Amino acid sequence: MSGRKLFGTDGVRGKANIYPMTGEVAFVLGRAVTSYFQKNFSKKPLIIIGKDTRLSCYMLEQAFSAGVCSQGGRAILTGPLPTPGVAFVTQSMRADAGVMISASHNSFEDNGIKIFDRTGHKLPDEIELELEKMVLDPTLIPQKTGEELGNAKRLDEVIGRYIVHTKAALSPQYSLEGLRIVVDGANGAGYKLAPIVFEELGAEVISLGNSPNGTNINRGCGALHPQLCAENVRKFRADLGVCLDGDGDRLTIVDHSGEVIHGDKLIGLCAKFLKDNRELGVSNEVVGTVMSNFGLEVFLSQQGMNFVRTQVGDRYIVEHMRSSGALFGGEPSGHLVFKRYSTTGDGILAALKVIESIKFYDRELGELASEVELFPQELKNVTVAKRVPFEDVEAIRKASAAAEQKLGKEGRILLRYSGTEPLARIMVEGRDQKLVSDLCADLSEAVKKALT
Repeated sequence: MSGRKLFGTDGVRGKANIYPMTGEVAFVLGRAVTSYFQKNFSKKPLIIIGKDTRLSCYMLEQAFSAGVCSQGGRAILTGPLPTPGVAFVTQSMRADAGVMISASHNSFEDNGIKIFDRTGHKLPDEIELELEKMVLDPTLIPQKTGEELGNAKRLDEVIGRYIVHTKAALSPQYSLEGLRIVVDGANGAGYKLAPIVFEELGAEVISLGNSPNGTNINRGCGALHPQLCAENVRKFRADLGVCLDGDGDRLTIVDHSGEVIHGDKLIGLCAKFLKDNRELGVSNEVVGTVMSNFGLEVFLSQQGMNFVRTQVGDRYIVEHMRSSGALFGGEPSGHLVFKRYSTTGDGILAALKVIESIKFYDRELGELASEVELFPQELKNVTVAKRVPFEDVEAIRKASAAAEQKLGKEGRILLRYSGTEPLARIMVEGRDQKLVSDLCADLSEAVKKALT
């Protein structure tokens, strides 16, 4: 990731209409993406362009599309469509690339651009770096004129393809008849189609976050703010609450009592369900990130499953899954990847698989989730003046070794720098709350003395 100026852990992201999230950059990025796929795959690449509901999407969608056309590509504009929908439609329509314009769970002032290849997978770092070089130096992109120019069209009906595909993820032996579900679309990309999926499968749906106005995406609703959903679950005596984020690739689930279920508990529940149904793959491997609670790792081990950690970001989970053959992975933030059905995190699809788990075990969600006992966790942020590899600082190295020795095999520590702020993040997990708090305080003090 070092040396990259535009792309972060999940595409390009920033304040809309402020560099790099400007129409000018989107235009050149549209040219660069088209040029790359021209060079490697097709003379007139077909590129799917989806978006969420934030106001700046109009500007960026048109600018990116203009870049595609100026470079001789063919653009299809889908309108609001969840990120996993863009990935699926790209693959389904045999397009050369897919583009999602969204800043996910961020507020409406932000926006971003994520790019998928023809298989519906996010681009690896090396291709993003190649695109970045072209954006920063547009002279590297050959100019097109005359009949070499491309075209664009809007094709709203592609949403139907994604709805059919997502519904198929629920086993035919189950339906949602008799269930009352509160569905919070976060006023985002899934606001319209999420209720349709659950209703067509037989559920009674109470919709929230389904009135986007360009500025209310993620505001007080959705996966980051499940309190509204929880209130409505209790009010309407619903069986379940499903909260999506702005681009629909993650979820937060609320059980029938209005309790929010931790993302790591969902990972544990779904992993056990897949294993019991022989859908986890021969390796019995579950892929997570460094942020998952140590208690999840212990639970999976007790169930005979292997837990592998990657760096933060569902794209890195998927990259590992593709190389190892694993079929399931997720993040505590609510990205759950069911590789048999999707190439990326999908909040609606994940909700269907959680419901399938409930029906399979014929038990309440809260009861099932309680089997995954999470360890006490302490997290502190320390403002730093410099970023030095932690292992290169003797005082931090000694404090870390002492903490690990005290925790033994019953816990772990994690030191990392924030990707966006001058912060060192110190996390400690273990069975004993007091020990965890003391060790986190000691480590934080060591980092503060050494790096501020």
